[in-house]
Amino acid sequence: MLVQYLDPFLESASSVISQVCNVDITRGELAEKEWIHREGHTWIRIGMTGQLQGDVFFGLQEELALRIISAMMGGFPVNKMDEIGKSAISELGNMISGNASTILSNRGVLVDITPPLFLLNRELQEITGMALTAPLDLHDMGTMEIQIVIIR
Repeated sequence: MLVQYLDPFLESASSVISQVCNVDITRGELAEKEWIHREGHTWIRIGMTGQLQGDVFFGLQEELALRIISAMMGGFPVNKMDEIGKSAISELGNMISGNASTILSNRGVLVDITPPLFLLNRELQEITGMALTAPLDLHDMGTMEIQIVIIR
């Protein structure tokens, strides 16, 4: 797997989240490893088709997801993940992926994305494969993980 595929998602996530949440973001180290999901996280899955086929997974600690949702809703306090929250955090994944697909296109890699899918733990058990992954530290807010599983 090549870093060139993950970098646009990291770049886009940093830009979108810093605008939405008004927070500085620090990128963690890139790694290639077996795909894993973490308990206690909210997961969004975006499919990719075209020259790059696979899935992008956005994993957020549940408390971080609620903080981001609150920021997206103008600071309204959010204490639990309801349908509006799922929709908001899914839209965050959509905004990040849409921007990343534009960046990839500008670099000569044509990619279309599927609508975001909010995943439950039981739906994550069946996913296997190698992933290119990197964390994004949102400082006091928490950590977000981006994993790309690429089918070649």
